[in-house]
Amino acid sequence: MRDIKDFNLSCPISIEQYPHILLAHGGGGKLMHSLIDKMFIPSFSNRMLNSQHDGAVIDLGKVKAAFTTDSYVVYPLFFPGGDIGKLAINGTVNDLAMCGARPKYISVGLILEEGFPMETLWRVVKSVQEAAERAKVNIVTGDTKVVDKGKGDGMYINTSGIGIIEHGIEVSPAKVEQGDIVLLSGDIGRHGITIMSAREELALESEIMSDTSPLSDLVMELLEQDIEVHCMRDLTRGGLGSALIEIAGTSGTHIHIDENAIPVSREVQATCEILGLDPLYVANEGRFIAFVKPPDAERAVKIMRSSNSEASLIGRVEMSPSGIVTMRSTIGTNRVIDMLSGEQLPRIC
Repeated sequence: MRDIKDFNLSCPISIEQYPHILLAHGGGGKLMHSLIDKMFIPSFSNRMLNSQHDGAVIDLGKVKAAFTTDSYVVYPLFFPGGDIGKLAINGTVNDLAMCGARPKYISVGLILEEGFPMETLWRVVKSVQEAAERAKVNIVTGDTKVVDKGKGDGMYINTSGIGIIEHGIEVSPAKVEQGDIVLLSGDIGRHGITIMSAREELALESEIMSDTSPLSDLVMELLEQDIEVHCMRDLTRGGLGSALIEIAGTSGTHIHIDENAIPVSREVQATCEILGLDPLYVANEGRFIAFVKPPDAERAVKIMRSSNSEASLIGRVEMSPSGIVTMRSTIGTNRVIDMLSGEQLPRIC
């Protein structure tokens, strides 16, 4: 068997720099972005992939569609406010919505470990059904595979989705421009802290619930109300901070945000302080940011607040220095928001 170092000459990622790359548990931050930028995009390069959006926007002639795929490896499978089944449907629905598409069809692939309890499987299946009904999508195809006991950690789910784009607006990171207002649809950090609390069985004063929910109805309302939306991004793995950094890099702009404007619940803030986590990078499963033209900002926030009272205006897009995110802190100083080198909380989605 060839030593892994034998591949060093052809591999675009340094084995010496990332010796753990094939053994890493989870993935996120700088390593994952290095994989995307240096390995995946150059290898599979095309216009749709290079846009680095939440899904691919495909022109099918008479209709435009969005297509996305994702895999879910959350542990534990059940947590306050949701479970792996609900998470899988909502995650795919939300990725389609971020492309400005109305979600329509979803595939569900289940990878089950030998001996997985039938009662638990049925519970997840019913959750998938209920989430799909709430999001108004149809599950039209799927697959099931069984792996040896001890090789699958219970259950993994892969979902792919197709949505229809019913408007002429191009919603993508490339459309972000100077002067755009950055809107946040609600408070941050709930999902990641919920998973960590359930995983570690933390005895918190009050239970924190995951925010997992479909965002498509709210997004469609923004578009139907003629809000000029340039870009949207749901704040999943890597949280608000990572999403902003990705968009700043893709659009070549400078995004400046105000920490005082970012809503974080008292329970999430306190738990983050105890665990040494930054809520800016903690995952969400029912929150998104939108970049809109200044004249539409107040009206857009009002629409968002009809769904979540914590929706807020958190920043603005500037042109220079390009490709970075800065934040005015609670004490009035400015700092650069960096991409984390790793992932704060692995296996949260």
